[in-house]
Amino acid sequence: MRPYRTLLEQKIRERRMTLEEFCTYAENVAREHGEPGTLSLRHLQRLVAGKGPKGQPLGPIRPVTARLLERIFELDSRELLAPPIQAIAPPDDDAADLRDRIQRSRRVDAGMLQGLRNQLNTIRRIDRQYGAIVTHNELLAKIARVRGLFTHRFTGSTRRELAVLLSEMHALAGWQSLDTGHLSVSWCHYEQAKAAALETEDISYHAHAAAEQAFTLIELGETAAAVDLLESIRRSAQHGCPKLLRAWLTAAYGETLAANGETLGALQQFDEAGRLLPSEEVNQEGPYVVLNASHLSRWRGRSTYNPSHFASVNLLMEVIGNLDSTFVRAECATRVDIAIALSNLGDKHRSAEEARRAAGIAAEIGSVRHANRLRDCGLSAN
Repeated sequence: MRPYRTLLEQKIRERRMTLEEFCTYAENVAREHGEPGTLSLRHLQRLVAGKGPKGQPLGPIRPVTARLLERIFELDSRELLAPPIQAIAPPDDDAADLRDRIQRSRRVDAGMLQGLRNQLNTIRRIDRQYGAIVTHNELLAKIARVRGLFTHRFTGSTRRELAVLLSEMHALAGWQSLDTGHLSVSWCHYEQAKAAALETEDISYHAHAAAEQAFTLIELGETAAAVDLLESIRRSAQHGCPKLLRAWLTAAYGETLAANGETLGALQQFDEAGRLLPSEEVNQEGPYVVLNASHLSRWRGRSTYNPSHFASVNLLMEVIGNLDSTFVRAECATRVDIAIALSNLGDKHRSAEEARRAAGIAAEIGSVRHANRLRDCGLSAN
């Protein structure tokens, strides 16, 4: 077996982590301790190799990255990037490590899969009420764990079930990153969600992840591209997707049309989503989505309100009144809409009050996305 190139590489291997898993772990540590340092997979690959692009000398690393590594390993970063004293790893370590990972993956059974699903559902419930600020680190840790199991379970229905979990977890992490203002991270999570979805043998998971990714395009101002993406997804999802998901995709398409200024088309899509919506609660198949008549009214009201009429404000206030109190992020979004509508109508006092309430909620749940909407509209959060 080849020598370890750096002490950093040796320390990561001693923790029985892949480089991908260590990147996720490092991001988790950075968030937990308020460290600004980041560590992409490409950057880590260069660090463990001790070489820069095209084999050039590595050179000094950014102080914030050095501090993050030093916090994790409690060693000087210069020592971590130097060759280890014990340069040669035991020859059987690599095979033993891989064999151990494969054996752990083989122990995944129906009970463990259900336990992982239950853990994900718990994270979802906490997330919708308290936001990514509470749940994101735990979710990243779960992603790293499931990815390790998935990678080393090479055939069968268990691998497909792990792929479902991985796709759903990355999709949730993508939405959380979108809400906290990390658009590039959000995009990457959705790419990972789509890649895992291809292993599920169920097109609905890929459709769901791609549709949520369209909202990252909206945040970038790429509304026309978001419309094109949702239109393509809806066409591909007409067959083989659960009815509830098709209703959700139609409503999502309506929201992208509204973001692109196509109000009439948006209203038509919301009407169609209402027709597709199951008339009674059904056992959900496929990807996790939340959509009922109340949520559809919220989407319709938020996306197509006329900021020059008080009736639109009343509609949004009615949406707030009918909203499940645990959907705090949804309440924040709607209160931002109300603040903007009242401001456009010249009711500065009520607008400022709604802005304060929305900003307070955004701060509590860590929603940079909605805080930015208030700021961009010049609404005071004080």
